[in-house]
Order: sequence, then structure tokens, then C-alpha cells
Amino acid sequence: MLSATQLEGYITDNLACDHIKVLGDDGTHFEAVIVSAAFEGKNMIQQHQLVYAALGDRMRAEIHALSMRTLTPAQWAEVNQS
Repeated sequence: MLSATQLEGYITDNLACDHIKVLGDDGTHFEAVIVSAAFEGKNMIQQHQLVYAALGDRMRAEIHALSMRTLTPAQWAEVNQS
């Protein structure tokens, strides 16, 4: 069974993240907040595609559902100011 910590590691192994937090306790359904400079200039679909690419085949094999909130560092800073 996959843990949230393992999933964080899978993502950060292949995508440079300024911040990442993954929640999930059933081993197949997860929620994530991912902040990366790689998201700059990309729309939400392109940002999610970067995360899926970082996960590779794990998205089909180990992870049943992943709900993501992807942000650039500037967006993350703005969210945390309020």
C-alpha cells in the first residue's frame, strides 16, 4: 500500500518542488498541493501533465485517484499572505 510520504517522494524525485504536501490514508486516493517553478507560464492542464509525467506508470498502477492543486511560487506566496 502506497503512503502519502512515498507519493511525495515519487513526485519530488522527478519534479523540482518549492513545496509539496500530500494527504491520503487509504493507499490509493490522494490530495496534493504542489508548488513548482516548472509551472510558470503553463495552464492548469499542462501543470497537471508535468506531475503525471513525474509519476510515470505509477499513475496507472499504484494510484487510483490524485486530486491536485498546482501553484507557481508567486501564487503560493500570494495565497500565504492572506
